[in-house]
Amino acid sequence: MGTFRQLPIRWKITGLAFGIVAFALMMIGIIILGYMSDVKEEELSQRAMITANLVAQNELVQEHLVDDIENASAKLQPLVERLRVIHSHDYIVLLNRDRIRVTHPNPERINTPFVGGDADAAFAEHVYISKAKADDVRTVRAFAPVLNQDREQIGVVVVGNVLPTLTELMLEYRQPAFLIVTLITLFGFWGSWLLASHIKKQTFEMEPNELARLLVERNATFNAIHEGVVAIDENEKITVMNEAAKAMLNVEGDVIGKRIHEVIPDTRLPEVLALGEPLYQREFYIQNRPILSNRIPIRVGERTVGAVALFQDKSEVDRLAQELTGVQAFVDALRVQNHEYSNKLHTIAGLIQLDQGKKALDYIFDVDEEYGGLSRVVMQKIHDDSIAGLLLGKVSRGKELGIKVSINKASEFINYPEGVSTHDLVVIIGNLIDNSFDALATFERSAKRVYVTIQEKEEVLHLEVSDNGDGIPEDVRKKMFTRGFSTKSTNGRGIGLFLIHSIVDRVDGSIEVISDEGEGTTFVILLPMRRRIGNGTEYHSRFTD
Repeated sequence: MGTFRQLPIRWKITGLAFGIVAFALMMIGIIILGYMSDVKEEELSQRAMITANLVAQNELVQEHLVDDIENASAKLQPLVERLRVIHSHDYIVLLNRDRIRVTHPNPERINTPFVGGDADAAFAEHVYISKAKADDVRTVRAFAPVLNQDREQIGVVVVGNVLPTLTELMLEYRQPAFLIVTLITLFGFWGSWLLASHIKKQTFEMEPNELARLLVERNATFNAIHEGVVAIDENEKITVMNEAAKAMLNVEGDVIGKRIHEVIPDTRLPEVLALGEPLYQREFYIQNRPILSNRIPIRVGERTVGAVALFQDKSEVDRLAQELTGVQAFVDALRVQNHEYSNKLHTIAGLIQLDQGKKALDYIFDVDEEYGGLSRVVMQKIHDDSIAGLLLGKVSRGKELGIKVSINKASEFINYPEGVSTHDLVVIIGNLIDNSFDALATFERSAKRVYVTIQEKEEVLHLEVSDNGDGIPEDVRKKMFTRGFSTKSTNGRGIGLFLIHSIVDRVDGSIEVISDEGEGTTFVILLPMRRRIGNGTEYHSRFTD
């Protein structure tokens, strides 16, 4: 048994399949032998009955069977033996009315009583077949009454044939049987080997113990990953879901083998299976939880056989991003203000050295009114320090670039739209203002301006950034939200508008682009305050030129 366990799986499958073929062949052989035995018995019975009727109707038999035993035997024994040999029977026995044997293949039994309890019906003029067994020899016997010219019964004919044993039947058909068994054996072994080789190929030439170890290692690896992992097959049934995924999605119990929509109704993983294309770094919601996901089709050759999603809870990512974004925004603002205030301090110091104290004091009041007023308006209207710091920093950065950044005094922001974080708003506002800076940097105009509006309404959060730059050509507008597309030659560009589009698309918002060449560009973004929940439906932003 230990040796068998150590055999390669190919030989195990071959042996098992060949054993099944051999067992089936044996069963079929037994059935065929039984059928052949029945056919042989029926054939011998019919032949015996035909011969019995033939002998019973013979005129010589009808004439001499009533004679005395010696005379009847002398007349009929040669006739009956000749018929027995011609028709290949084991024996033909004639019985007179006293059930005495008149003829018999063994002369010693002539003039002896017939032994057997199956002759009674024949002496009542019945014709029939009977089976008998003696000394492990089975025989079939045909009984037919012998009638004289006056239709009176004068005796009985008994014709018997010995039934062949199963061994004798096999020996009789040994040549065709040997040929059939040899062909079936060869084809059975060949088919078993092909099946084993196919299974081996399907399992990547790995043994069962190697597959089992690989499965255990795979499950342990997936469960050790902090990110969620969900995989489905081509029938959208779950094949992998690690513990991290269950924890993120509030899934309990064993879900392997269930359809993905039964476990996660608003999943979008089947989209990758249908499209056959990967989706990287996509943000979406599953069961009201923000998710950052990479979804990749699983291919075997040219065929897509499944899809896998690697995702993480975006709440923690957003929390860290918000902290980093806020710090970065204030760092940028402090850097710009440090540079600007250094220049202003130098101006004040110069006026004091020139004994222009009153002008220095007026200059200080002007600066305080300008920046103090802007800071108070922003901090009072914008109830988020990261966004407020971003706006103040962009105003200062605009001054460095010779661009006046104006913030609409009607701007007001208190509550976040559902599904939108501080990081999302910083990405949208910051990238739109930076794009306006880039548009104005290469455009010759005496007064370069950027206008920013943030207005919270009952249904939507209204974000608007305008500039008086050169505008956006129509061919650029069609591609500007594509990842990696940029009109700049600098590496790493082409991400800002793509990120804006991803955020707006995720919460079913809208983007309106109004651009006239030579006049400027306005981006209007509307983010719904309450997110519409869909069942795995893609949300598309609306663009207007």
